[in-house]
Amino acid sequence: MKLNQLATKHGATTSRRRVGRGPGSGIGKTGGHGQKGQKSRTGVAIGSFEGGQMPIHMRLPKRGFHNVSSKHFQVVNVGRLQEAVDAGKLDPKKTVDAVALQAAGVIRRPGDGVRVLAKGALKAQLSLDVAGASTAATAAIEAAGGTITVLPPKPRTEKKGRTKTSRARAKGEIKGEAKGEIKGEAKDAAKAPEKPSKAAKE
Repeated sequence: MKLNQLATKHGATTSRRRVGRGPGSGIGKTGGHGQKGQKSRTGVAIGSFEGGQMPIHMRLPKRGFHNVSSKHFQVVNVGRLQEAVDAGKLDPKKTVDAVALQAAGVIRRPGDGVRVLAKGALKAQLSLDVAGASTAATAAIEAAGGTITVLPPKPRTEKKGRTKTSRARAKGEIKGEAKGEIKGEAKDAAKAPEKPSKAAKE
């Protein structure tokens, strides 16, 4: 074999498609850019522009509501808890909470808490600390000799932004008070007589 006989494997490299070489080339003539006008040029990002008229997404009525304060709970049935106990993933002697359920693979992530429902049968005596439970699930847990504690909801985290102090300072409430205090101190200092130095006394 010689150097001029070396070649890549068939299909390893492909040549650039030569557009604009006539209709017989497969993608010729307009070269994949349609016909004429602004959109046939490069660097055009019109999107949903409709020539200046009111866009369709603004003309249509809006329905629905997105609650930004909604909470997302993980739902676990009592039958799923019994399966985890039978598989040895949950220890009935320890308190079962969201962290224990996540470690056992019952839930993927804690979210805003765990809610227990009554689908399935529960035989194990469990002590649960969850965010909520249905009436039937509570009855099933207590019938098996277990206890359930409903945890208080997690406090909402304050949004990042200006605090009450910064807003008051921006309005001039705290700033005015500080200025008044400084001016008052300056006046008191001006009224107070200067104390003679030791050298002047001598």
